[in-house]
Amino acid sequence: MKRVFIDGSAGTTGLRIRERLAARADIELIELPDVLRKDENARREAILQADAAFLCLPDDAARQAVALAGDADTVILDASTAHRTAPGWVYGFPELSASQRAAVAASKRIAVPGCHASGFIALVRPLVDAGLLPPSAQLTCHSLTGYSGGGKKMIADYENTQRSGLLGAPRQYGLTQTHKHLPEMKVMGGVNEAPLFSPIVADFYSGMEVTVPLFASQLAPGTTPEDVKNVYRAAYTGPVVHFDESADEAGFLSAAALTGKDSMEISVHGNGQRILLTARYDNLGKGASGAAVQCMNLVLGADETEGLVL
Repeated sequence: MKRVFIDGSAGTTGLRIRERLAARADIELIELPDVLRKDENARREAILQADAAFLCLPDDAARQAVALAGDADTVILDASTAHRTAPGWVYGFPELSASQRAAVAASKRIAVPGCHASGFIALVRPLVDAGLLPPSAQLTCHSLTGYSGGGKKMIADYENTQRSGLLGAPRQYGLTQTHKHLPEMKVMGGVNEAPLFSPIVADFYSGMEVTVPLFASQLAPGTTPEDVKNVYRAAYTGPVVHFDESADEAGFLSAAALTGKDSMEISVHGNGQRILLTARYDNLGKGASGAAVQCMNLVLGADETEGLVL
């Protein structure tokens, strides 16, 4: 049996991880009483006792937790932004390649991908690796997400019966084009520049739809939508990420289609001139907690999908 500690178990990501692990016979959760949740010595001891520790914390607190761990043999899975492009850390998206999967399975320091970034990277990186999309491509990306991705305060704002009427309509944010996911989108996407990024939060709890639109002229000469589909067919055969030939619902794509699940669906739409690459998943699933549990499974030698809802 493996011992697991969730540092930050009261947040939305930590709660979902705990839910995924609670019923597992192969996992023993190390839990601190409420009075010790922020006690540095108690947290250090819990991390050192664990086979794997999830950091579901703000960036500065995650860095502090890593310092508490020191060079311990504990597998650290950081769900914050702090280490996603840091040297010595492996990016926790095993579907990118066989070598990425092997690196995750062998690592003691794993950075769990950001929710928006997961979709962008899943769509862009295989095309760059296949030579269909040049790294110099200047890309745009929009992402529609449920409000749970904003954490406890945003959840409370949306679920307040006396809330502002403005929350009833989708709201674009990240207006300064300095969103915290942009560095990993660039580095792990394999492109020279981060995309022009437009995230949108809407009045539903969880779910996410990331779209990267392309003109055919942005792709390698002669590339067709079928060529793009073939790359995804080869890259994403499951069990967690899969390509879907006909993902739409009678011409619509709901961002809540995979709410509650830990899987990701990749699809291609449009025509020979204008192509839409889409990824749908749960922002708390493959966009956060599900991805973290999947990486833990790989590094601890469990079945990759153990405890996941697919």
